[in-house]
Amino acid sequence: MWFVYIVRCADDTLYTGIAKDVGRRIGEHNSNDMLAASYTRGRRPVALVYTEAVDTRSAAQKREYEIKQLTRQEKDELVKTAKPGQLQPVSERRADHVRSKKF
Repeated sequence: MWFVYIVRCADDTLYTGIAKDVGRRIGEHNSNDMLAASYTRGRRPVALVYTEAVDTRSAAQKREYEIKQLTRQEKDELVKTAKPGQLQPVSERRADHVRSKKF
């Protein structure tokens, strides 16, 4: 299973990405290593605001592209539709593990 996710950055911008493990990926975005996307490195911390499950990487990439084509207002509306159960909880254990890696 793959996930399309949206995070809200510290400067209130939205970043959309895909991952198999959203908790690990959010930890990477918030860590000080090079695994974070270049966009989010200067906009930390990021907070998960939306996830959507899809079956394949291809479907995730297609949905990510669709979301990236939306206007900011449309993305905000999409985020508002997220139900509490839709968000994947960020695993603190995994996030701590990612922060401690040395590359």
